[in-house]
Amino acid sequence: MPKKIGIIGGAGYTGGELLRILLRHPAAEIVFVQSRSQAGKPISDLQTDLFGETDLHFSKNSDAAVDVLFLCMAHGEAKNWLAEQPENPDLKIIDLSHDFRAGGSWSGHEFVYGLSEINKKQIENAHLIANPGCFATAIQLALLPLAAAGKLAETFVTGITGATGAGQNLSETSHFSWRHANVSAYKTLEHQHLAEIKMTLDRQPSVVNRPPSNIHFVPWRGDFPRGIFISCTLETDLEQKEAFDLFEKFYEKHPFTHVSRRMIDLKMAVNTNKCLVFPEKRGSHLVVHAALDNLLKGAAGQAVQNFNLIFGLDETAGLNLKASFF
Repeated sequence: MPKKIGIIGGAGYTGGELLRILLRHPAAEIVFVQSRSQAGKPISDLQTDLFGETDLHFSKNSDAAVDVLFLCMAHGEAKNWLAEQPENPDLKIIDLSHDFRAGGSWSGHEFVYGLSEINKKQIENAHLIANPGCFATAIQLALLPLAAAGKLAETFVTGITGATGAGQNLSETSHFSWRHANVSAYKTLEHQHLAEIKMTLDRQPSVVNRPPSNIHFVPWRGDFPRGIFISCTLETDLEQKEAFDLFEKFYEKHPFTHVSRRMIDLKMAVNTNKCLVFPEKRGSHLVVHAALDNLLKGAAGQAVQNFNLIFGLDETAGLNLKASFF
């Protein structure tokens, strides 16, 4: 029987991607999509690529009975909204904001960090999921095999993200005339995802009781719509074959993280729920490249992956998506 789904905040990029996936999901029935700003309007008036796909309208209220709620709200709003809701220990919630990534509870349950490549068992038994951030997902998946093997050293990371990473609200750096044919750095060494990255890496058994992870991250804005490409550089005694073997062994049971033995590029991952990883040895340094779609594996796709896990469904259900390669 399909699981009844409610979406809180379905008017943005992430909410739109979530709708596209769930409308085609074999075990999902969307009961309502709440939006304060768009209430009463057909969803396809705003998410225009869904014209002919759904007759659903945005709703003002969110009180219909559902099995799971997806929270696609702005950072800071999800925690406030949830605090105003009546307790329901049977309701499952997947929050796509950063509000509960460092922990938290509601209605007698604790939030579980929703990175399935490291927390799969916990997710399967969870009621509340805090979906990881997009840059955080890419960087963690690039570094987790090293952390688990006790091979993580001081790491220097650069990463570039598409315009959708900044959300739909207009800003000086989101205008076409500024973004087109342009690249810039922002939040140098202080990106908000660093906290959850370090939290996950420092909890690996091999690094407990050792100095905290030292990750230096410089994010860039790119002039393309979607996707993230990151490169992590650290010193290592691993040889190239050892690095390949370590990464392939770590991810062999995870259907969406794929280790390549040759250079990857962004288009291989865009419009999919994949994270592609390529560990490249150069002299005494290992450079781990990773690519993913910030709106899918970095947000809505990973949320549906977590939905599949908490309801005991096939982890890949609804997520066999083709890359937009051409």
